[in-house]
Amino acid sequence: MTQLSAVPTREPATPGSTREHLSSPVTSAVLTIQSRMLAATRSFLSQHGFTEVLLPILGPVTDPGARGAKQVDIDYYGHRYKLMTSAILYKQASLTMFDKIYCIAPNVRLEPLDTTVTSRHLAEFHQIDVEMAGASRDQVMRLVEDLVGYVTTKVLADVAEEFERLGRDIQTLAQLSAGPFGRRTHTDAVATLRELGHPQNPDGEIDWAGEAMLSRLESRPFFVTDYPKGSRGFYDRENPQRPGFLRNFDLIAAEGYGELCSGSEREHDYAAIIARMRETGENPAKYAWYLEMVREGIPASAGFGIGVERLTRYIAGLDAVWQACAYPKIPGVVAP
Repeated sequence: MTQLSAVPTREPATPGSTREHLSSPVTSAVLTIQSRMLAATRSFLSQHGFTEVLLPILGPVTDPGARGAKQVDIDYYGHRYKLMTSAILYKQASLTMFDKIYCIAPNVRLEPLDTTVTSRHLAEFHQIDVEMAGASRDQVMRLVEDLVGYVTTKVLADVAEEFERLGRDIQTLAQLSAGPFGRRTHTDAVATLRELGHPQNPDGEIDWAGEAMLSRLESRPFFVTDYPKGSRGFYDRENPQRPGFLRNFDLIAAEGYGELCSGSEREHDYAAIIARMRETGENPAKYAWYLEMVREGIPASAGFGIGVERLTRYIAGLDAVWQACAYPKIPGVVAP
């Protein structure tokens, strides 16, 4: 079977017209792969005892840790509500109902215009969100490894012809189920980037350019763990054995594709959450419903979120994340 001549050799700036994008054989192949990915995700999580829950896409408050992105306000019957940037607060609350939950839902983040050069950002995207009561960071990291390995193996078996059409090198993908992914601490990652001449802030997130640099050094995905406390939201749990650092992680894809997933153990103690909110400049009054749940008691937990379009981009070998979306919303670009 011949490869599709429409596959770009460099990142297209925009999708073109909606008709052109939807009728492209590239889009058809990519979204066929994505559909099978989502089916495999649901199958895997169901087999592991997770219940799918339909979580809200608007509420009085949303995740504040959206890395420079603006939140979207709406008028909800005279009240200021938010579109979800992530479902994390609702995931924690839902553990009072089920011990293991997941959802696949849209998120809206008005990313800064400078993210248009990263090939990895959309203003509207979908996320596979998973949360497990009583779990440790290491347990959910193993779950991420197993999930990514299972999904990749399943789609390679089910729709191999679509990968051939796209010209994706499936040998690298076949390695994703071959054992644990690598791990390195945030401190080690910063040291590596500085050795490469990249001025990474040791107290902040690994920036987008730094993520891409680290990603290009590896042939398989790897975890970056133990981010400094000030770099993430109030819900990531501080390490009691290592104050100032968090029990969290990012999963970075190989081949220069960058971050796929973020996760952590969660703060669930009321006093600790209030203290963290104040440290990060958040007003606890905004989180009244959530803090009431915490005061009454929510389980200790750990969880993660995987970007559907980012994972699709990596698995399908795409130049830009918008190619993994039927109706892409590129930051700053007006689109249907």
